[in-house]
Amino acid sequence: MNSGAAPPAVAQPLTALHGVGAALAERLHRFGVQTVSDLLFVLPLRYEDRTRLLPIGALLAGTRALVEGEVLLAELSHRGRRQLLVRLGDSSGSITLRFFYFSNAQRAGLQRGTRVRCFGEVRRGSLGLEMVHPEYRLLKSAAEPLPLTLTPIYPTTEGVTQGRLRALVRQAFALLPQRPLVDLLPAGADAAQPALTLEAALRFLHQPPVGTDLGTLASGHHPAQRRLAFEELVAHQLSLLELRRQTRRELALPLLDGVGLKTRLENTLPFQLTHAQRRVSAEVSADLARDQPMSRLIQGDVGCGKTAVAALAAARALGSGYQVALMAPTELLAEQHARSFERWFKPLGIEVILLTGSQRAAARRKALQRVADESLTLVVGTHALFQDDVHFNSLALVIVDEQHRFGVQQRMSLHQKGGRDGRMPHQLIMTATPIPRTLAMTVYADLDVSIIDELPPGRMPVRTVVIPEERRSEVVQRVAETCKRGQQVYWVCGVIEESEEIDHQAAIEAAAALTAALPELRVGLVHGRMKPQDKAAMMKAFAANEVQLLVATTVIEVGVDVPNATVMVVENAERMGLAQLHQLRGRIGRGTQESSCVLLYRGPLSEVARARLMAIRDSNDGFEIAQRDLELRGPGEMLGTRQAGLAQLRVAELVRDADLMPAVRAAALRISTDYPDRVSALIARWIGSREQYGRVG
Repeated sequence: MNSGAAPPAVAQPLTALHGVGAALAERLHRFGVQTVSDLLFVLPLRYEDRTRLLPIGALLAGTRALVEGEVLLAELSHRGRRQLLVRLGDSSGSITLRFFYFSNAQRAGLQRGTRVRCFGEVRRGSLGLEMVHPEYRLLKSAAEPLPLTLTPIYPTTEGVTQGRLRALVRQAFALLPQRPLVDLLPAGADAAQPALTLEAALRFLHQPPVGTDLGTLASGHHPAQRRLAFEELVAHQLSLLELRRQTRRELALPLLDGVGLKTRLENTLPFQLTHAQRRVSAEVSADLARDQPMSRLIQGDVGCGKTAVAALAAARALGSGYQVALMAPTELLAEQHARSFERWFKPLGIEVILLTGSQRAAARRKALQRVADESLTLVVGTHALFQDDVHFNSLALVIVDEQHRFGVQQRMSLHQKGGRDGRMPHQLIMTATPIPRTLAMTVYADLDVSIIDELPPGRMPVRTVVIPEERRSEVVQRVAETCKRGQQVYWVCGVIEESEEIDHQAAIEAAAALTAALPELRVGLVHGRMKPQDKAAMMKAFAANEVQLLVATTVIEVGVDVPNATVMVVENAERMGLAQLHQLRGRIGRGTQESSCVLLYRGPLSEVARARLMAIRDSNDGFEIAQRDLELRGPGEMLGTRQAGLAQLRVAELVRDADLMPAVRAAALRISTDYPDRVSALIARWIGSREQYGRVG
């Protein structure tokens, strides 16, 4: 591809387009369109074939069609709602056009005898076949030519119709000769589609000629789509490489642990570290010893021991005389971490400070004072850690658990709080959501990644069974038998209507029903609406085997560790994603006894739901499950990257376009080395200012 000259210094404002004033420009700005060229990157969601006219008499209900005819009758109707009814006819028959929203100008234009061409969905109505709010235009003659290209259907924003957006895109293409689009990929970078220029690919996707295979376009495999997907992925890769360079330019405090606190902690832990934990801990220690900020992601399956590795990193920072902050996504998990850390660090003379949003005012004030005054503190909390009234004395290490559950600005805020005297804190990020290699290389290219790929000895794989709701009584009987053997059971209710309110109500009802069915058992209840101290008390009772059956919403998805719990029942399992089901299942099988997970579902199952349940039934490998989850749901939903900005891809799809990634990485490295002047232009074209969002993982 031609390298072209540098892009114009001043982009054309939207007001350069005919008919775009300040109000429309503002609406387009909210849509992410700032300049004329930005319009060309608002790509169609799909296409419609409006190149063939159908006789009105040949129309079938349920189809979308282009028709042309003469207005036979136009009248206002006040039956029910005020509406405009237009009878359109040709030599083969007639159809009603129904408008609920219309202006006086529209009504005046659709007078008897006017020739109209319209496109819409054909429905059965009270007056026969009809179209409701079709797209239409008035014809000046009966011989106006039909379109020569498929009609693009764009994502829309309030106040910008499809017709207006198409007209603006046509204007933007007409202005290209004044300021041509620059091909920023160097020659030979895109081996997959070497012949297509950027402009040619964009023109094709906005105006596909008649005869283009709609199936190929829908699949995303057309050469024009591949050309743009390649460049978009290169831009994202470059943004992450830039973030890595920025991090490398920052300074951090080398954490050398002169008092040997890390070694003392390791020697007092009530278990032996696995080889994988030792390897990852050594990688973290090497990072912390440098004067550049660590940016490391620890991946590991449920129960692999990430928290112990984080504790060893915290010990190294505390042994160097500095503060550590651990941020967890929920109060339940923050409290669990605080208890674990207190158990491990108290014998070493280190106290743990818990900071959550629901603390009483007096306790919060005391905690805030200690965080601000004392240089040697281990602070565990939720989003409360990055609020304005939290001031750290000497924060040198930030640990973020389940990082994808936090909004980007929240993580950035906590990171910035640690900045002091030109030095930034080290960052250790943990996730129990295993990430497929392709996705990790794309989304986390700015991070060093460590994988704990070994479970503690004695852990047995959890047996998973899938059972229809009709066999619920059998499951209840199995719960009774399990508890009679002295073991414990989780019963999880959730994701009924994607509503925490309904979920917690369902849990209350399930607990009541199970208490009635199993009067000999002590049944507990945990849900998101309970006070933190009540949740903590119930979890403590369950951990102590004072409660045998715990009914819960998905608040127990992460963090709770009860080795005696050997059975989990999950209701409405067909509504949950694979990653969530795998996380839930990870709450059992933490001891040496055989454990089982029962997935109750309500039929009929969709194909995707069936595939999810079969995948979780057939595998305990978190990475294999993550790959399947990625294929079924996509990266944004799986990782929460809608918040991160990094997976907000317009053309590319990480699973579909995985085969491009080796060439994408090679092209990104080549551009950053040989064509550094193109880096910012590529990032601006595809991402804008969002590259900052990768800053803290």
